[in-house]
Amino acid sequence: MSSKAVGRRFGRGQRTGGLKRGTLAAVTSLAGLLGLGDAGARTVKIVQAQTLELRRVDGQELVIITGDAKGPVELRVDDDVVRARRVEYNRTTRTLTLVGAATYHTAKDNQDLRGENLVVDLAGEQLTGEDVLISDADIEIRGGEIERVPGQLRATNGYFTPCAKCGRNPNDYAFRAERLIVYPGDRLVAYRAQLLLADVPVLYLPVIVLPLGDPERQPRLVAGNDSVDGRTIEADLPFSIGASTLGTTLIRYYQNRSPILGLGVALRSYSPLPYVDRVNLYTLANPKPFLTGGTPQTGYDVDLDFSVRGRVPVQLAVKDLDYSLNVVRRDIGRREDDPERGVTRVDFGAKVEYSRFSAEFNYVDRYGPEPTEGLSTPLKHPEVVLDPKLYTRGNFSADFKVTAGRYTAGVNTLSRRALEQANGGANITATRLEETHTLSYSAQPWKNAAFSVRNAFTGRYYSTGARTVQLEVGTELVQRFNDANTVTVRYGYIRNEGNSPFYFDRVTKRFSAPLSLDVSTVPVKDVTFSVSASRDFFQPWNKQTATGFRLNVSRTPVNLSSALSYDFFEKELESADFSLTLGDSGARGTPLTPAPTRDGKPAAPAPFRAKWPAPNLTLTTNGSYSRTTGYGPFTVRATVTGDNRANNFSVSVTRDPNTHEFSSVSADFTGVGRQDTVLNALSFRGQETLSLPSSAGLTPPRLSGSYSVSWRGAYTLSTSHDLALAQSDTAKYSGTVSFSVGSLAGQATNWQLTYGGPYDLRRAGFTQPALTGSLNATRPGESLALSATVNTPGLDQQRTEVVRADLNANWQFGVRVALSGRASYYRQRSGTFPNDLATDTLILDPLRVGIAIGNGPRPGAYLTGSLRQTFTWKDGERVDPKPLAPVIGLTIDRCCWAAQAEIDLSLGRYRLGVSLPGSKSYPLFEYGTGGLNVPLLPDAINPGATR
Repeated sequence: MSSKAVGRRFGRGQRTGGLKRGTLAAVTSLAGLLGLGDAGARTVKIVQAQTLELRRVDGQELVIITGDAKGPVELRVDDDVVRARRVEYNRTTRTLTLVGAATYHTAKDNQDLRGENLVVDLAGEQLTGEDVLISDADIEIRGGEIERVPGQLRATNGYFTPCAKCGRNPNDYAFRAERLIVYPGDRLVAYRAQLLLADVPVLYLPVIVLPLGDPERQPRLVAGNDSVDGRTIEADLPFSIGASTLGTTLIRYYQNRSPILGLGVALRSYSPLPYVDRVNLYTLANPKPFLTGGTPQTGYDVDLDFSVRGRVPVQLAVKDLDYSLNVVRRDIGRREDDPERGVTRVDFGAKVEYSRFSAEFNYVDRYGPEPTEGLSTPLKHPEVVLDPKLYTRGNFSADFKVTAGRYTAGVNTLSRRALEQANGGANITATRLEETHTLSYSAQPWKNAAFSVRNAFTGRYYSTGARTVQLEVGTELVQRFNDANTVTVRYGYIRNEGNSPFYFDRVTKRFSAPLSLDVSTVPVKDVTFSVSASRDFFQPWNKQTATGFRLNVSRTPVNLSSALSYDFFEKELESADFSLTLGDSGARGTPLTPAPTRDGKPAAPAPFRAKWPAPNLTLTTNGSYSRTTGYGPFTVRATVTGDNRANNFSVSVTRDPNTHEFSSVSADFTGVGRQDTVLNALSFRGQETLSLPSSAGLTPPRLSGSYSVSWRGAYTLSTSHDLALAQSDTAKYSGTVSFSVGSLAGQATNWQLTYGGPYDLRRAGFTQPALTGSLNATRPGESLALSATVNTPGLDQQRTEVVRADLNANWQFGVRVALSGRASYYRQRSGTFPNDLATDTLILDPLRVGIAIGNGPRPGAYLTGSLRQTFTWKDGERVDPKPLAPVIGLTIDRCCWAAQAEIDLSLGRYRLGVSLPGSKSYPLFEYGTGGLNVPLLPDAINPGATR
């Protein structure tokens, strides 16, 4: 339907009539009828509206969209969002007029524009308005008149401030300017501007440039005072060239270096020229630093990192030619004797791909001092690569590749000819031609058979007369029988020979022709057997690979896994291992009687697993043998499982076949209550191991184990021990014994008590026992960790005393007050009881308190105090008593700056500093035992300057 038809249908100047919220589909369809769907180059969609009206005024067609008291009109212009009480769309001039207070959100720049009677030119992508407020995450701008064009915002009689995001009034600092130009995401330029502090004019500036980019694009200014370099200044000043190039000017100043000034630039450009996609440049000429002994140097150290990437269209190519260039030099920070100092490396590469082949050109070189060591990465000046596409025909495929180039790299010390041609140097230069191809073919000669053959060849030919060959030919025939049985025959021929003049592509000489046979079969159900044998015709009989046999049985009640390797040429057993399990836990409850007959058929036999006489018993044994190390430990384990699978008891015995002696006996058990796990959630676990002595006396008998009982998975009572049953006369104790009770670790609140320590079996008692307790509690904003150790009387310890205590706590009282601290106490004794002396130490490291000052959600200042101090008492008297010496700090935190004041009573120091965006803290003054120091002042007038 045409717009004229729509006008005749609704009547001239009439509304479409009460389109309520929720009728978005109807409004959108009407918008399409009225020609609102595509406004020139931009797409407009109605998201929310109340009424829609078509008018014709002075020969121009107007679409009037209005909202109601419940919500404004909402439109989508591409990804931008428009909200207003009333929107007039002029179909003739393709403009949107936002009547009254309106908001225009730009998706690309993430900006909100608020104003009265904004006009949006959809064809030219422009926006104009009066008394407009522009805001984003970084800055807020107000202008009497605003004009927005692609890539720019222009304002007259404007006011802007970076402090608007803090929500404070008045702003710490702002600017008022006659003319503003904003390049979103890059910079703001203001002409004839006034600097306002707390909205009070203090300074007139003809022009101001304010970066709006990423943090690395912000200006940076760092000033310092070094004992060697004197006054130092580092300044990074961003700039831009057009819409595609961003850069930063680097300025370095050193008072005592010669020369004193260093300059550089960091630049990145996107598509600055045709066929160039990206350009990166970083270069800095920095004055040379002083040597270690303080000897000055003259001249510059240069860092250079230049890279270019791009694409060039090539006729008949399936892709554009890709190229890249990298030039790198790193001198700054290197020692004078560093071999990489003064070296510039160049790496250029280009690649183009056609339908039948691809071609590549590489150039890698270095400029500067001659290398004194061999180059592990070869220099290519140049290298050309020709790589035809993979050729396939039926089951045959061929892949070729040719590389030719002139290289310089480290010499191969195993090549006598290369050493002679290098004339004693570490590197050699030669031309190389490399050809690589891979041929493969596969077929199915008969049923259930698969045949394949493969040839891989790499040949390199050098201008020095040397050559290397790497050839690998392999063929394989696989025959399957009944899907589960396979026979595989493989034959290969490997030949690596030749001596390269370069170290990086050297070839290890190798001749091999292995013939192997693999047989895998399933003789009966649940049993697999495999054999693997090979013979290398280039190897002597005494270096052939042993034949491997593997047998696996998984048939109740037997589970066997075994492997054996036998050398038939030497008639020696190389290795063997096995693991055997006898048991059938699934037989419990299985009836032993056959199933009843049906229709006169004989009864089915009982399952094989029912023949295992003890379904609750499982026997496991394992062992191993190696020709080089002999027999491994032989272990037998018996496990009895209750009706509940969680209840089991096992005993194991380990015997050393080499010494024919038993080495250890162990037992372990686990169990849970037989009733409901919630009503009777009791579980227990235990393990005990007796290590038996050897006849040679190298391993004395030892008893170790642990036991635990848990209730509801929350509380545990446990004990552990590790005791030597035989000990020397000079030993003071046999081992350790401990008892503990506590809650489950990892809970928000958990605790633990442990008693134990060294234990002497001969005297039947603890020698130096201790009681240790810990408590950990965590809540939102709060945490507490306590631990303490108390020595208790024992055979070699007569006192009861606290020897260590630790406290680590954090409390958050709302959002204004925080308290945290860590304290440690420990006691040491020197001398002989009862005349020994105690030394007590208390360490506060640190004790902190913080108070936020100010109204609103974000405090304006923070008052902090911290105490780091150590207190020592010897025999009850304070050693070197000192008063408390806390560090008190005050921080005034604003969005654009911060001031910090500090009083350190331990050092008697008073400091004041200020921090600015994009830079570190600048100390304004410092007063201490050395007097007054103002670091930013020149040495001539600074009272604290070091002369």
